[in-house]
Amino acid sequence: MYKIRTINNLAAKGLARFPVDKYQVGPDLSSVDALMLRSHKLHDETVDQSVIAVARAGAGVNNIPVEDYAKRGIVVFNTPGANANAVKELVAAALLLGSRDIFGGMSYVQTLGDIKNGSEMHKLLEARKKQFAGSEITGLTLGVVGLGAIGAVVANMALELGMKVAGFDPAISIESAWRLSGRVQKVDSLQALVRISDFVTLHVPAVPATTGLINKDILARLKPGARLLNFARDEIVDLPAVIDSLDNGKLAAYISDFPHPELLGRKDALLLPHIGASTREAEENCAVMAAEELMGFLEDGNIRNSVNYPETQMARNDGYRITFCNDNVPRVLGHVLTVLADHDINVIDMVNLSRGDFAYSIIDVESQPDKGVMSAIRNTEHVIRARLLPPAC
Repeated sequence: MYKIRTINNLAAKGLARFPVDKYQVGPDLSSVDALMLRSHKLHDETVDQSVIAVARAGAGVNNIPVEDYAKRGIVVFNTPGANANAVKELVAAALLLGSRDIFGGMSYVQTLGDIKNGSEMHKLLEARKKQFAGSEITGLTLGVVGLGAIGAVVANMALELGMKVAGFDPAISIESAWRLSGRVQKVDSLQALVRISDFVTLHVPAVPATTGLINKDILARLKPGARLLNFARDEIVDLPAVIDSLDNGKLAAYISDFPHPELLGRKDALLLPHIGASTREAEENCAVMAAEELMGFLEDGNIRNSVNYPETQMARNDGYRITFCNDNVPRVLGHVLTVLADHDINVIDMVNLSRGDFAYSIIDVESQPDKGVMSAIRNTEHVIRARLLPPAC
């Protein structure tokens, strides 16, 4: 029986994925195998030594000490793309809000409560509506920074709205490239992208390399009157530089899902309360994906959508399965295979992959390794954690 401790309110549709005959799932469990959460911060929290996996029902993992967990052999999962449609639709709304003064017009109408005569209100609105006029987005260029699961669908959506689309992503995956329309213009640098874009939308993760990505230098290269959309992460944007760019008129508007007190009251800053993924469908999709990732790892040792260990999957063969995490240094796998050979245990199939400082292996064997074999593997230098899984049902 596997035990999953849930943190935050998680969609019931996702929790229902866990078979009740194999899993105990709930917020008050201890000595658990895994954690499943949304935004709860784990940096200052001590987790059970029994925990081998953490699944975040969402894309960002800055609430989880990812590197520290990797050193302990705790695999951290996220759910990229599960909320892509929700974010895409909000970006579509932001493009329209940024091109036409929809919010200003709606706010103005609410000030007319003293007018009781419909004809009088209509006459006044006809006289004043020009002050809320804007431009159409058809034919304008959207620059998409980051062409992953969300960036790709945003780019395709903008094409369908009649926009031209340019994209920049030096680390685009093959999977994302397949999702992306061939009509998206690929540019070689962020500087080149912002020079040609009427709107710039951000869809990159918050990692050290992207912190302050949109800075004074980038903003200085903006096409005059451009608008910046941030539905990715707060840390990607250098806020003082954005405010300076708004003040000097280089940036026409900043539309963000991450409000700051310094931006309140500005007509050129449209601020939302971090609702990019706040739809019922997105929350369900994230919870379902997180549950399936945990089940795949706990039952079969497969890793899909981890942020600290390599994507590693192997179909189940007849026999027992050994998995282990290790420091990414030479000869660890060789030592483990020697342990198996010394005990006359035949290997059926195996896969070994690495990611940065860490590696992960799956080895299927014909016969059941005893406690002594598993102890020898766990005591192999640089092995962080090893598991023995029974044959698949």
